[in-house]
Amino acid sequence: MTIKRVLVLGATGGTGQHVVAQALQRGYVVTALVRDPTRLTSVSDQLRIVTGSTTDNGDALADATRDQDAVISALGMGNLLKSSGLIARSVPAIVQAMEQHGVRRLVFTSAYGVGATIQDTPLLARIVIRLLLQDLYRDKAAGEEILRGSSLDWTLVHPVTLTNGPRTGRYRVGEHLVLHGLPRIARADVADCLLNQLEDPAFIKKSVLVSS
Repeated sequence: MTIKRVLVLGATGGTGQHVVAQALQRGYVVTALVRDPTRLTSVSDQLRIVTGSTTDNGDALADATRDQDAVISALGMGNLLKSSGLIARSVPAIVQAMEQHGVRRLVFTSAYGVGATIQDTPLLARIVIRLLLQDLYRDKAAGEEILRGSSLDWTLVHPVTLTNGPRTGRYRVGEHLVLHGLPRIARADVADCLLNQLEDPAFIKKSVLVSS
């Protein structure tokens, strides 16, 4: 199936802004579900904005999901260290909306060190996760478990530490990667990776790491 219409969740976040901008550049018709439309920097007649969230307004999420070919989630808590259960609360609503409207393809952003990717995570990064990120990671892991049990054609993308560098197109993607220290990748490159998954079936129902 050719994907033309894409719903972006978390569209006003650091990675989500890049996803929206790059999706428009690639010619997709984009819908963004956002709490605050003024925070969205992209402007285009190919961009539809729906005000709402994945946790507070089921009607808004259902409306945004209707007639889409795929969904990309860049949901996250930004620089906050408390999850507020965002992912665990959002995933059931996303799955329900997608199944209700017959949308199967979901590309979902997680983080390296969540789930089985801990096996590829360097020791230094594991220490940081253990000391600072346990709540966020428990939330992500809970959401992933729900997603894995769904009927959707999901791909879980686990980026390494995010930076604000430019898109380079030079990064690695795989179910396993050799990583050292505190590996980094630009949010713009993560967005490029997320969009590439839309037309590539190689990682359907799989988890992948992405790193420079």
